Amino acid sequence: MSKEFKNAAKVVTGPNTRWSYANVWEAKSINGGKPQYSISLIIPKDDTQTVTKVKAAIKAAYEEGAGKLKGNGKSVPPLAAIKNPLRDGDVERPDDPAYQNCYFINANNKNNAPGIVDANRQPIIDHSEVYSGVYGRASISFYAFNSNGNKGIACSLNNLQKIRDGEPLGTHSSAEDDFNDGDEDFLN
Repeated sequence: MSKEFKNAAKVVTGPNTRWSYANVWEAKSINGGKPQYSISLIIPKDDTQTVTKVKAAIKAAYEEGAGKLKGNGKSVPPLAAIKNPLRDGDVERPDDPAYQNCYFINANNKNNAPGIVDANRQPIIDHSEVYSGVYGRASISFYAFNSNGNKGIACSLNNLQKIRDGEPLGTHSSAEDDFNDGDEDFLN
């Protein structure tokens, strides 16, 4: 009988997590950095089970990465004093209704594309099925970092499971809407 390894810094979010800024099909450069797969995971504050799991995983990553966080210093900085990936949408994005009464986590992966499956765990091939606004679960892992004086906990994107469609986020309009101004005279 094999014993499954449990990674305390890994979490699978609940099914009501909403995906935003979903760059999951191809790695993209953000602000001139190395191309990476990335997503913003919007977690409702009332999903206390997911929020509790995330906080525990962040604490586990902090404890596991204590040596890295200490660096050349005399002590490990307190968790409250370093960058935390679990952010409050009401505080940081007050004008965005999608983030109201929610936390959010930005997860990325520079090396591996996430596996993406549907609610029945079948691979999603059609890229149009995954967009900013869908609801689904995400497998994410937390880890400590200490780079150029920046210390904190970061979040790595592992895999995604789409549960259901949602209203698309963003201001992208369709060609049909853009050109539906009632002016048909240009055809003459």
